[in-house]
Amino acid sequence: MTYRDAGVDIDAGDELVDRIRPAAKRTMRAEVLAGIGGFGALFDLSGKYRQPVLVSGTDGVGTKLKLAFQLNRHDSIGEDLVAMSVNDILVQGAEPLFFLDYFACGKLDVNVAATVVAGVARGCELAGCALIGGETAEMPDMYPPGEYDLAGFAVGAVEKSNIISGAGIGVGDAILGLASSGAHANGYSLIRRILARSQADLGGDCGGAPLADALLAPTRIYAKPLLPLIARGVVKGLAHITGGGLSDNIPRILPEHVLAVIDPAAWPTPPLFRWLQQAGDITDAEMRRVFNCGVGMVVIVAASDAAAAADQLAAAGETVYALGHIETRSNAQAQVLYR
Repeated sequence: MTYRDAGVDIDAGDELVDRIRPAAKRTMRAEVLAGIGGFGALFDLSGKYRQPVLVSGTDGVGTKLKLAFQLNRHDSIGEDLVAMSVNDILVQGAEPLFFLDYFACGKLDVNVAATVVAGVARGCELAGCALIGGETAEMPDMYPPGEYDLAGFAVGAVEKSNIISGAGIGVGDAILGLASSGAHANGYSLIRRILARSQADLGGDCGGAPLADALLAPTRIYAKPLLPLIARGVVKGLAHITGGGLSDNIPRILPEHVLAVIDPAAWPTPPLFRWLQQAGDITDAEMRRVFNCGVGMVVIVAASDAAAAADQLAAAGETVYALGHIETRSNAQAQVLYR
């Protein structure tokens, strides 16, 4: 929990702790009893929940790291790390409480590590959760010079009676989509192949911004906009759109007897995805299978609640799309249809 272990030079480890402590302090919550600096971190749940259920999620950022190494840009990759886990626990109705990260390298570069962890802290601020610890491992010969690996996990809580499972989703319910901020942290193996094959200029224009900026845009964190809507009790289901896109992630929350009908004209395709499809000569079906294509979170509510939910989310800063609706499914049908 100290951002230093036996494999890291003591002076370097102390410098890293000193560098990240102010950023981590900004994420603290009243429930944190002991955080960075000890062997473990303590978090008190007793004051807020009657029947708390802990929800945990862990993830990394995949080969998006390779692009960060290539461009020597490490300031936003920590936000991606937080977002991938926080958005996953959010879909079950959980409020993110705290986060821990793991940073592994061959030789510690304090400046790089501090920049990455500052991004983690920024992500925790956006999610409203506390960065209460982490671990830095220096393992010579395990990683090439200038490279590192990054992982983390989030823990949240939800009242047992308020868990969102998707079980109540029914015919006629409305499907809303919240805009993504780019490719998030999925599909980067394919993205890197497209970049290599096309010999793309990463400084070239992509929708008014350099292509590199579009590719490294941090994953959007949906916790603060969604938690008030969740608290109203109108959300029947949530799907975090990661690898597999809408086609593979929406079915994870649907009962067997229903399917989601999605109108592909309901939202504009962002410039990054138009560029990827053209440069990579990728079919519509493959784009939908690999990428979020501009929708990072799906929210399912009763049709009667859709307009108010969309207005509330828009007021919280989200771009909201009316993606489609829920219909009855026959046994032979896929659970996501585009029409």
